[in-house]
Amino acid sequence: MAPKCCFISLRFLLFKLFFGLSGWCLLPLSTYAQTTPSPLEPPQPDLLPKPPSEIPKQLPPAEDLLKAPPQPIPQPSSPDSPDVITVRKYRVLGSTVFTEAELDEITKNFTGTAVTFSQLLAARSAITQHYIDKGYITSGAYLPANQEVGNGIVTLQVIEGKLQAIEISGNTHLKSSYVRDRLQRGADPPLNVNELLEAMRLLQIDPLIANLAAELTAGSEPGLSILQVEVEEAPTFDVQLALDNQRSGSIGSIQRQIVASEANLFGFGDAIQLGYANTDGSNEVSFNYTFPVNARNGTISTGFTQVWSRVIEEPFDILNIEGTSRDLSLTFRQPVIQTPEKELALGIALGRQESETFLGGRFGIPRGPLDNLSGSDNEGRTEITQLRLFQEWTKRGNDSVLALRSELGIGLDALATRNPTPPDGLFWLWRGQAQWVKQLAPNTLLLLRSNVQFADRALVPLQQFGLGGLNSIRGYPQNLLLVDNGLFGSAELRVPLARFGNNQEGLLQLTPFFDVGQGWNNAKNQDDAKTLAAVGLGVRWQWSDTLSAHLDWGIPLTSVEPRSSGFDNSQLFFSIVVSPF
Repeated sequence: MAPKCCFISLRFLLFKLFFGLSGWCLLPLSTYAQTTPSPLEPPQPDLLPKPPSEIPKQLPPAEDLLKAPPQPIPQPSSPDSPDVITVRKYRVLGSTVFTEAELDEITKNFTGTAVTFSQLLAARSAITQHYIDKGYITSGAYLPANQEVGNGIVTLQVIEGKLQAIEISGNTHLKSSYVRDRLQRGADPPLNVNELLEAMRLLQIDPLIANLAAELTAGSEPGLSILQVEVEEAPTFDVQLALDNQRSGSIGSIQRQIVASEANLFGFGDAIQLGYANTDGSNEVSFNYTFPVNARNGTISTGFTQVWSRVIEEPFDILNIEGTSRDLSLTFRQPVIQTPEKELALGIALGRQESETFLGGRFGIPRGPLDNLSGSDNEGRTEITQLRLFQEWTKRGNDSVLALRSELGIGLDALATRNPTPPDGLFWLWRGQAQWVKQLAPNTLLLLRSNVQFADRALVPLQQFGLGGLNSIRGYPQNLLLVDNGLFGSAELRVPLARFGNNQEGLLQLTPFFDVGQGWNNAKNQDDAKTLAAVGLGVRWQWSDTLSAHLDWGIPLTSVEPRSSGFDNSQLFFSIVVSPF
């Protein structure tokens, strides 16, 4: 065993010597990125919805969604009282919506010593109209026959409308219960057409439904209605093929990706997604399954991602640095406010991250003076158990969409890496995101984005804030700056150049942009905050939902030393996404 131990020690000393010299030679760059490239990258999830090429059209008017004829209310055939009577008060029975004082205010004009039968009917009609004005179009009042009115009190009976049944048609794979349960949210008795329309509008923007129309018909007795709903299902299977250069140069910037998804796997709105991504130095597989748990669109999601990677960037490729990482998550998300125009959702997630870094594919890289920011243990492993609490807010207008997200992350002391000093698996951090899309003119959009992260201590690379790259500051390599705390802002204008196709489904846009960000670390031996900024010009091409491509050329405004000869190429970013189905 002695020769093997000597071999490991010799190799480790060579590793220290090599990176010690490299760190000295690359000192100007070390203020922006770690000298030793890592085969693992911090995940960059799309937490906010991607900005659309166009603002979604307004929902159809209410009369196109719901046809609701008035319900017949029993009427007396003739008065069972003198032609003129004295009415001191109307006693309204059966009303659960309005107070007695409110009903007295409505009927006070129909009291007196000489009230005719037509005035009694007018009092009844006034109450019915009040119900209709408030959205209770299937409710109404009538004047019961054979009542004693000698005491000056006239009784009016109210029948408050209810749904007798919800009948679903037109659906094939989507279960009727999915639609019925969501409509039932707006159909609690007494039936209010405004609440029912809001439930229908929420279904109208449901990605599983392309269109729906409904009609209220009379039920088996007065006050009962049958809601007949015709559903047109939306396509739910999708395959996306993507090619871009948004990965770190240490593992190969060109990424090839395929993602297959089914948004309605078993018919009750459950979604599954399988993905595979590849660069010259990495392979990644991912899985996600989401299923609804209630009619208010609460969901539980489970996800798994496995990454195998190695450093291929010169001159570090000769050391054969390899890494693996696994990410498991369980998430519960529940909208607490949900209308067609706005949504507030709360969520909680439990995640598990595990990573390993190897030298030569066999020997764990120990945590030492030249690797004191990695957060790994002495065998090159990093383990994190994280609890995340998040809130999401979305506001949709006729010509704008605002999305906000806040997330508190807590590294738990449960099967986590513990080091004498940070970084390790214990931490607190807060992330915030904002995105605003404003339509200035037809096909002309202004896009503003912002990300922020603050941490209480030094973080492991998997939790750090990345600046630089396609979805960050264009003009710099992907994740040029990895820091514990960071700010990012971007402004982009999308101006139409031309439309193509017989149905004008093709759109070509010019996209000038400005990106800026700043980051700093919590370690005492780190330099002050660093700032990156870039301006540039891009071109975006959208062909219906089948093809989207964009090319961004960023000009860096902050001078940095290039990490490799490929730095100039990293100013040009591209992305091509094809959806053949």
